[in-house]
Amino acid sequence: MTDFLSMGGYAAFVWPAYAIAALVLLGLLLATWKGLRDAETTLKALESARPARRRTRPRADGKPDTAAGTPAGASEG
Repeated sequence: MTDFLSMGGYAAFVWPAYAIAALVLLGLLLATWKGLRDAETTLKALESARPARRRTRPRADGKPDTAAGTPAGASEG
């Protein structure tokens, strides 16, 4: 086991390289997690700020929904 840990005499170079790689991966993980939380917060703010969507399906009685179709003020012609 000590032969493995000494890495054939190169342990002074190998173990710090592993430690640096682990720290970089941990930093990337934390940065990605923070970016995800920020994006979710932005998305919630945008979704709450936009107006409600209009219905596009016909009503249950078969008549067309007044909110669907052409926008208000638009003329067909």
